[in-house]
Amino acid sequence: MGMKEITEQQWLQQEAASQGKEAVFFFTPLCGTCRIGLRMLEIAEAAGISTPVFLMNINYAPILREKWRVASVPCLVLTEEGKPVQMEYAMQSVDTLYQLLK
Repeated sequence: MGMKEITEQQWLQQEAASQGKEAVFFFTPLCGTCRIGLRMLEIAEAAGISTPVFLMNINYAPILREKWRVASVPCLVLTEEGKPVQMEYAMQSVDTLYQLLK
């Protein structure tokens, strides 16, 4: 599967067609806790999560940042059918992320 970086425009174009669970991980390049969160997501992915995870630089996502009210980074937004259902700001542990995304 592999996590892939996606632009806001790409997400908005496919949002309506989204089916099932997906997740968007908002980050900024210079954010240290974002790097740690990303590493934990990579480990959770290697452990076999089934939810596709998209990476998005929040600096280039003003529409989603506003629409979904993303307060800070890192932020993992879980979506169902393209709509946000849960937001996680604290990347507590690999196990927590695994449980959310399995």
